[in-house]
Order: sequence, then C-alpha cells, then structure tokens
Amino acid sequence: MATAKQEAGAKKAATKQTNSGTGIHAPVQPSPELGAVVGNDRLPRSEVISKVWAYIKSNDLQNPENKREILADENLKKVFGKDKVTMFEMNKYISAHVKA
Repeated sequence: MATAKQEAGAKKAATKQTNSGTGIHAPVQPSPELGAVVGNDRLPRSEVISKVWAYIKSNDLQNPENKREILADENLKKVFGKDKVTMFEMNKYISAHVKA
C-alpha cells in the first residue's frame, strides 16, 4: 500500500508531465531582433528569460545605481524600443518578440 508521501510524489510527477510543453514551458520562436540576444532556435519562455538575463549580466547592462533598471545596448533597444526599462517591464517587451 502506497504512503501519502509516495502518492503525492506520483501526483506531482503526473502533473509535471502534463504541464511540460505548455505555459512557461511551451517552446516559442524568438523574433530576429530577440534572436540576436538569445539565438534563433525555439526555446521555452523560461529559457528565453534566462538567456536575456545572462546577456544583461554578461554585458553589464544593469544600472549600477538602480539594479532594477536595464540599460539597453543596440541589440536590446531593438527588443525594448527604448534606452532603458525596468526589470518588471522587460517581460512585456519580450512577449511581443516571441511566437508560439
């Protein structure tokens, strides 16, 4: 007889299988502008966001006086449409550059 802990684990695994490929895990196609930052392959949304953050950090694009603010370089200006955005606005602009 399965314990409550085993049943909960089985339920979690079944949910994980059901959710893979949907929502934030659904593969999306980056636009050419966003592709310059994250690559042109289809990626899950979560991976797109991770790659954008890696790009921001590796290019030192966070405002040193306000880490919530992203200072766009030429590649990110094409995605954001302006020189700087907050980390909270960033997802809105990225969403406009991905297709399911």
